[in-house]
Amino acid sequence: MLIGDVARHAGISARMLRHYDALGLVSPTGRTAGGYREYSSDDVRRLFHVESLRSLGLALRDLRRALDDPGFTPSDLVGELIASTEERIAREQELLRRLRHVEDGRPTEWTDVLRIVSLIRGLGSDDPSWRQRSALSTVADASPPGGLLAEAVLEEADPHVAGALRWALARSDDEALRVLGPALHSPDAERRRRAVTAIAELDSDGATALLTDALAHADPAVRGHAALAVGARGDVRAIPVLIGMVVAGIQDVESAEVLGAAARASDVDDQVAAALAEELGRQGTALGARLRLVQALAEIRGPVADRTLEALTEDPEPRVARTAAFIRTARARPGPDADRSS
Repeated sequence: MLIGDVARHAGISARMLRHYDALGLVSPTGRTAGGYREYSSDDVRRLFHVESLRSLGLALRDLRRALDDPGFTPSDLVGELIASTEERIAREQELLRRLRHVEDGRPTEWTDVLRIVSLIRGLGSDDPSWRQRSALSTVADASPPGGLLAEAVLEEADPHVAGALRWALARSDDEALRVLGPALHSPDAERRRRAVTAIAELDSDGATALLTDALAHADPAVRGHAALAVGARGDVRAIPVLIGMVVAGIQDVESAEVLGAAARASDVDDQVAAALAEELGRQGTALGARLRLVQALAEIRGPVADRTLEALTEDPEPRVARTAAFIRTARARPGPDADRSS
């Protein structure tokens, strides 16, 4: 086959074929009757070998060794190709991430683009103080880029920087939840913790929905943090989780306070007191858990809580009885409002 025929059938330009010939990679070894150089079947086969290796990203300088050196083994070179390809993909993904953050910011002027790029660079700094200043710099933005800030808070280990990022997130757009929501199910426990902590500080219907769903989360840390946040918003769906936290001794003081606030906000004091009494009467409940449950009753008002505390003053366990008696005595004392009205 002449060069034009090979170019047409193989889809390789005649210019590239001449380049291969000049490099000694693939040269036509035959001659026509008229003296023209002609590609033999072996030449065409070698040409397709060259094209196949080039499709893997192999440089032309390495092609000859791959084809002609009997001692050449491909494993090392393929490993290098994999590493360089992964590095190139990582650079492209980072560029794509930055472009999407710029797009999310809906810039109308090039100054908006430069501002977002500056924030990206600041949040990526190795210096925690610089990252913190970058987060605080968003005070001038009416709606900081939520997706960018959410990604940063999920990666941030420094507590001061994380606090500044969560402050900025509270003023950001809904893109933050599109990043934080999936992070609740990350295989990384620390990433899950950072996600639920950030969501808990967002005051929006979307944040509340994510936190409510997290009440059934398999991770007790996520479940507990969500319960404290949902309960603080007066949502009764957090109550069973909060009671479980009191029993387990997980942030039990804070859980009891939120439990009382949620009960009062939704006017379900009697139902909560009954649930606590049921846990207290459950056979096998450890003494420590019973004491925490009695202390939680101090946060609950209403007749059911009062009757339960009265009954507990006769409990066979002296510490339980003394704790119940102390709470009843404290409740009987007139408060400041009563003194002023007398």
